[in-house]
Amino acid sequence: MTSQVSSPAEQTDAALVGEQRASGSGAEGKEVRRLDRVIIRFAGDSGDGMQLTGDRFTSETASFGNDLSTLPNFPAEIRAPAGTLPGVSSFQLHFADHDILTPGDAPNVLVAMNPAALKANIGDVPRGADIIVNTDEFTKRPMAKVGYATSPLEDGSLEAYHVHPVPLTTLTIEALKDFGLSRKEAERSKNMFALGLLSWMYHRPTEGTEAFLRAKFAKKPDIAEANVTAFRAGWNFGETTEDFAVSYEVAPATKAFPTGTYRNISGNLALSYGLIAAGRQADLPLYLGSYPITPASDILHELSKHKNFGVRTFQAEDEIAGIGAALGAAFGGALAVTTTSGPGVALKSETIGLAVSLELPLLVVDIQRGGPSTGLPTKTEQADLLQAMYGRNGEAPVPIVAPRTPADCFDAALDAARIALTYRTPVFLLSDGYLANGSEPWRIPDVDELPDLRVQFASGPNHQLADGTEVFWPYKRDGQTLARPWAVPGTPGLEHRIGGIEKQDGTGNISYDPANHDFMVRTRQAKIDGIEVPDIEVDDPADDSGQGARTLVLGWGSTYGPITAAVRRVRRSGERIAQAHLRHLNPFPRNLGEVLARYDKVIVPEMNLGQLATLLRARYLVDARSHTQVSGMPFKAEQLAEVFKEAIND
Repeated sequence: MTSQVSSPAEQTDAALVGEQRASGSGAEGKEVRRLDRVIIRFAGDSGDGMQLTGDRFTSETASFGNDLSTLPNFPAEIRAPAGTLPGVSSFQLHFADHDILTPGDAPNVLVAMNPAALKANIGDVPRGADIIVNTDEFTKRPMAKVGYATSPLEDGSLEAYHVHPVPLTTLTIEALKDFGLSRKEAERSKNMFALGLLSWMYHRPTEGTEAFLRAKFAKKPDIAEANVTAFRAGWNFGETTEDFAVSYEVAPATKAFPTGTYRNISGNLALSYGLIAAGRQADLPLYLGSYPITPASDILHELSKHKNFGVRTFQAEDEIAGIGAALGAAFGGALAVTTTSGPGVALKSETIGLAVSLELPLLVVDIQRGGPSTGLPTKTEQADLLQAMYGRNGEAPVPIVAPRTPADCFDAALDAARIALTYRTPVFLLSDGYLANGSEPWRIPDVDELPDLRVQFASGPNHQLADGTEVFWPYKRDGQTLARPWAVPGTPGLEHRIGGIEKQDGTGNISYDPANHDFMVRTRQAKIDGIEVPDIEVDDPADDSGQGARTLVLGWGSTYGPITAAVRRVRRSGERIAQAHLRHLNPFPRNLGEVLARYDKVIVPEMNLGQLATLLRARYLVDARSHTQVSGMPFKAEQLAEVFKEAIND
C-alpha cells in the first residue's frame, strides 16, 4: 500500500517509551489516548495465521502514514506439533509518529492465541504491558503440553500485567454461525477477529483489509465474507465490551520522511525490485538461476511474476545447477543472478571461483541465516562474511555489498549490479533473514533517479598483431577498471576460449607459465582493490567546544537499526559517541583506515563471533572491540546502549 508524505524531512528524537500526549472520548464514551509509538506482538501456533495477521496490520499502518519496523519470527520446523513451544509463530510491529529504526526491544501489547504462545513470549513482555489471551485455549491439555501445572490466568503469575481474557474462538464461531461452516472452518477465522479487535484499539483503517480478504478468497466468496465478518466482529467487540475501556491513536509520522510516495516493503521484495530495476537500467535481460532455500526463496517467487520486464527465472534441481545456469546466462549477455543462503554458498563456491576466472558479471545474493550446516533456517545471523570473503580455492577475490535496512536492499541491489557490470566480476550481496522478512516504509524513486547501468559489448577486434592483423583478445583490459571485454557468443570474429584453467594475459589462451599466473592473480586482485566505492561517512556530533567523540561504533548490514537506536539513547544520556556503517566490505572504503585511527576505541557489534572485527584488526592494526551475538535474533537497542556506555567509561 502507498501513502503520500508532503512535509519536509525532519528526524526527531523519540521518547524511549510510548508517551501519552492527549486524551478524549471515542465511541460509546470510551477514552482515547494518543501515543507516540506502540510495539505489538501477535503470537500463536504456526497454523493460527499470525504472519498474515501481522502483515495486514502492518499494511494498514503503512497506509495510515506511520513509520514502522517489523520482525516476523517463524518456527524452524515446517509443521511442529500444534500447541507446542517449537511451533510458536510471532510477528512484532513497532509503529510511531516519528522516525524509528527497529521493531522494538519489548512489546507493549502481546496477543497470545494459546498457552504455548504465552509461555514462549512472556519473558520479553515488560511489567505493566497489555496481554490479550484467547481463553478458549487455556484448557488442561494445551497447558500441559507446555508445562503449565495450573492456569497462568488464575494462579496470580500474571499480576504484573494488564491481562485481557477474550474467548476468541467462541466469539468467532458465534459471529459465523449463519455461514454454515464447520467448527474447524470457523475457528480458522479467529485471527481475523483478533485483527479486528487490535484495529479498533489503535484506530487502524479497515477498508484495505476487507478488500484484501475478498481478493484473496475470490474463488471462495463464502470464506471471504466469513473472514470479513470475523474481522468486523472483532472491531465491534472492542467498541462494545467493557474490558477495553481505552483505545489509542498514533498519529502519522509526517515529519519523518522526505516528500514522496511511500509503500511498505520487505527486504526480499525491495531486493527483487532492485534487481528488476538494475536489469532495466542496464538494458539487459535479467536471469535468475536459483534453488529454493529459506530465507531466500521469496526472491525467486517474486521475480517469477515479472516476465514483462524481461525477467527469466529458472528453478534448478540443486544449488550447483542454479549458479551454473546463471553463469551461462552471464556468458550469453544477461544480467545474471543466483540467490541462496549460507549452505547454498558453500555448494556454489567452485562456480563462483569459475566466475572470478572468467571475469563475468554475476550477482550472488546470500540471505544469511544461522549455521553451521542446516543450522537455523528461519533465524537470522551475519556469519557468512568470511565465507564470502575467502570461501573459494586459490586467490579469488569477490566484492561484497551489504544493505542496512529492508528498504536499502533496493539500492544495494543496484549498487551490486553496477560493480558487477562495470568491473566484470561476481559480486556478493549479503542480506540476512532479519532484513529479508522485516519491513519498513520505502520511498518509491523516480526513474530518473536511478543510475545508468548500460554496458558496451565487444563488437569487433581490439588488438593489432605485429604483422598488422586485427584480432580479438578476450583478456585485453580497460586501462581504468581493468575489466576485460564482454563478448556475446555469436558475434562474428569474437570467438574466444573459455574455461576454468588459467588464461594467458591478453589472448586468453591456456597458460601454465608461472610468471603469467602471478601476473593474472595480482591483476584480478588489483581490479577488485580499485573498485570505486564512496568514502565511509561518520556521524560524530561535536560538543560546544568542537571536541568530537573518542569512541566509534562501526557496524555492517542489518545491525544498523539497533546500533543507531542505541547510539541515540547514549547521546540522550549525555555521552559522546560516534557512529559509522559499512555497505562495502570488499573493497573497504579508502578512508576507513584514517577514520579508525581517529578514535581511541572502536566497537564492532556483529551477529557472529567477530568476523568484521577480525578483518579490521588484520588490515588496519586497530584494537577493534567485538560485541557479538549469535542467538538467531537481532540485537536489542537497550542492551547495545549499555555496552556502549561501559566502553566509553572504561
